[in-house]
Amino acid sequence: MSLFSFMRLRDIGLFLTSARTDAAIARHRQTMSQGEAMEAVYAERGDPWASASPSYLYQRRKYEVMASLLPKDRHFTAALDIGCGVGGMLRELSPRADQVLGVDVAPSAIAFAQRANADLPNLSYQVSDIHSLPESLDGRFDLVVVSDVIYYLSPLEDEALKQIGARLVRLLAPGGLLLLANHYFFQLDPDSRVTRRIHDAFRWLPGLQLQSEHCKPFFLASLLRRSV
Repeated sequence: MSLFSFMRLRDIGLFLTSARTDAAIARHRQTMSQGEAMEAVYAERGDPWASASPSYLYQRRKYEVMASLLPKDRHFTAALDIGCGVGGMLRELSPRADQVLGVDVAPSAIAFAQRANADLPNLSYQVSDIHSLPESLDGRFDLVVVSDVIYYLSPLEDEALKQIGARLVRLLAPGGLLLLANHYFFQLDPDSRVTRRIHDAFRWLPGLQLQSEHCKPFFLASLLRRSV
């Protein structure tokens, strides 16, 4: 798939916007928790990564491609999008699942997603983060999506990755799928090397089996299945 099917020349502005947002999060993290920093950038900027902006093609096309990586003949009973942001991926998941739950640590992001997707009655929302999801959700989902979330968590030592991965496994029903996606620029930058480490850690987790891996401009996606 060509780069030009993902983006236009003006999408360079999207990456500049993302860089400014990441810098703002880093500044906020000096005095705030990770969740507070995320809420601050959403409260300040509305759509801090311009994910819903009609000016850019890249994010919209990315969500479409991520959804296309799921098995074509499988309809899901319950899907979960962790770190749903302003709800772009929720819209792609809506026709593929009976019920879709969007979770984000930032209340302002959830409010934006609710407004943007008010026409989709099978979506619901919850303010939470990956560490504080209630045990009542365990085993409920035959699809969990985690996109551009984990590399914002800290610390990201091996033990922390194991704990995050184990939590995600518990959310899945037997045979359920985990779609993991993170920024990836061919390992040419530090964030891409972190992405490679995250995906390698998940493919070796007990209870998960790698189904496929996809390197796209500019993200890496792994589709994993919970063992029955």
